[in-house]
Amino acid sequence: MIFWLLLLGIFTYFIVRRSVANVTKTPVWLLWLVMMLPAFVWTGWAIFNPDDRQIPLLLLLLPFVFSSITYLVLVQRGRITRPTAQTDPPSAQLSAQTAPAANQPAIQAISREEEAHLQNCFPWSVYYLQNIEHKPQALICKGQLRTSPDLAYKTIAENVKGYFADRFLVVFQEGLSGKPFFALVPNPQAKAVDNSAKQSAVTRPLLALGLLVATLLTTSLAGVLMANPSLDKPNLALLPSGLPYALALLAILGTHELGHYLAARHYRIQATLPYFIPVPPLLAFPFGTFGAFIQIRSHIPNRKALFDVGLAGPLSGFIMTLPILVWGLAHSTPVPLSGESGLLNFESFKPTASLLLALLSKLSLGAGLGAETALRLHPVAIAGCLGLVITALNLMPVGQLDGGHIVHAMFGQRRGANIGQVARLLLLLLAWAVQYEFRFWAILLLFMPVYDEPALNDVSELDNGRDVLGLLALAVLVMIILPAPSTVTRFLF
Repeated sequence: MIFWLLLLGIFTYFIVRRSVANVTKTPVWLLWLVMMLPAFVWTGWAIFNPDDRQIPLLLLLLPFVFSSITYLVLVQRGRITRPTAQTDPPSAQLSAQTAPAANQPAIQAISREEEAHLQNCFPWSVYYLQNIEHKPQALICKGQLRTSPDLAYKTIAENVKGYFADRFLVVFQEGLSGKPFFALVPNPQAKAVDNSAKQSAVTRPLLALGLLVATLLTTSLAGVLMANPSLDKPNLALLPSGLPYALALLAILGTHELGHYLAARHYRIQATLPYFIPVPPLLAFPFGTFGAFIQIRSHIPNRKALFDVGLAGPLSGFIMTLPILVWGLAHSTPVPLSGESGLLNFESFKPTASLLLALLSKLSLGAGLGAETALRLHPVAIAGCLGLVITALNLMPVGQLDGGHIVHAMFGQRRGANIGQVARLLLLLLAWAVQYEFRFWAILLLFMPVYDEPALNDVSELDNGRDVLGLLALAVLVMIILPAPSTVTRFLF
């Protein structure tokens, strides 16, 4: 319990610091303390009531409501004001969303001659420019869109580049009124020289390889403990017995991140190689890794690229997970169902805790799996279950998670953020009422920003095929996190 609270505290601190440190004078430590208040209250309740797994509804809601209101008040009281803040378009906080550096310098004023050239970059038949607003960190160009968003962005971005070279990034976004506007922000990579050398520096293959080897070792040690439950600590002599778990888990995590990486390279987006996070297997966290990640180091060109990069990871990982999970479930041992059985209890795994896992378990074991049967999972099945849970958590439509990118690309930044708000509240209610294993993640999601960074062309919509794929991805999320309904269990068992 203390381990998870510490981990949550670290994540929350970095999230708060990244989100508001540059927009308010209120100390970050105070904002962090306010945001952590619900976790402190709920952890205290769990410590003093170890036999009761259900937190009272009033105790669940009051700390959250109080914390949220206090957090907003503290941010507003210390907010750093700017002379032009009242006229900034709310949908484009450009200094924070379109620039990789939080302390990006103010935009250099353009001369009247340059402004005249800028006006000429907007053909009236493409985008009828009505006025240009000079902001501290952007030039806001407002007008009427007269053609398709794709053609408008392509034409104007080429015209701006033709006169200003790489001095500006051209961003195309929707305003609160629904009318799209252009914004020119300083290009932080304007002085970069060699793209090939830059990409090589970004990927850092030796670091990626070193982390992969270290994670293979820690996950193999974790696999030793899973394959030999009688051991108190890993035995290096038994290391080969841990390899099936390690290789299965690294295959799932690596395929997920490699999907992101290859999609990013397809769109010429700079990205690091997959970095694995090794963790010695501990009693509180016995899996041997915190997962893997890549870092995007350049701007996403459009919502199509945002969707493809966001979906490629969970889709690749899910495809890799399915055969691993089916094989592992087929080699798992049926045991009697008990009150301790659950989604993450691998000694007494409850298949009906997830609709998708119930279907896969029945497919793998057939008549060997009954309504009152749990499973002692094979180490490969543990890796498959972790892969499925990781896929679900990444598909949550919140902020900079893969699901957040997907709904942003499908519905736009503002509507995607609203979907994220609803989704994380629904997950909190689900975790409180049914899926206790998701409580930690549900609490963590409350502290994540619901907005992710806009694409350069954040107006052009997706095609119907991608919309269907996005809806299918969200359906997979629902099938993983929702328990199997009684009608399904009666039919299966």
